[in-house]
Amino acid sequence: MHIHDDHRHYGSALIQIAEDAHFTSINAVHYAGSVSRCGFRINKEIGIYIKYRSKPRGKKCPLYAFSFSQENLRELRAMRKNRPRLFVALVCVKAREICCLPYNTLVRFIEARLKAKGEKEEEYTIEVSVFKNVKLRVWISEPNTRGTYIDQQLVSRNNFPRKLFEK
Repeated sequence: MHIHDDHRHYGSALIQIAEDAHFTSINAVHYAGSVSRCGFRINKEIGIYIKYRSKPRGKKCPLYAFSFSQENLRELRAMRKNRPRLFVALVCVKAREICCLPYNTLVRFIEARLKAKGEKEEEYTIEVSVFKNVKLRVWISEPNTRGTYIDQQLVSRNNFPRKLFEK
């Protein structure tokens, strides 16, 4: 079988999950009649949706931009129906960091953007900044602006995969 980039980058997240003492199983999620490229079931009740970006954009303020299409959001909503504990793992490849967000945080970001814009968009971009020795910062930008955000959250660098298994 041919190895795709997503196999390598999703594998970096999946191996960390598998190495956790609370891990028991991992399965692919099925969506729309086929195997999901991004969704996985961990230990029966936990869902994880993995996205990656190889390189950041910008040099002074390196940002990893993760796009969520309407189809991605439909898949996440479908996953949520069967897995109330659902997370999004944003793999920042060059920085060698994984930003883990509860699904509800992603929804909160998108709802804030929708309210600010006043209309639904085809895709939403979540940005992550990774600087040495500080928490990861994740946010969604205000419409029609650069460098400003509507909502943000600081994420501890060591919360993945521990966050998945906390009750």
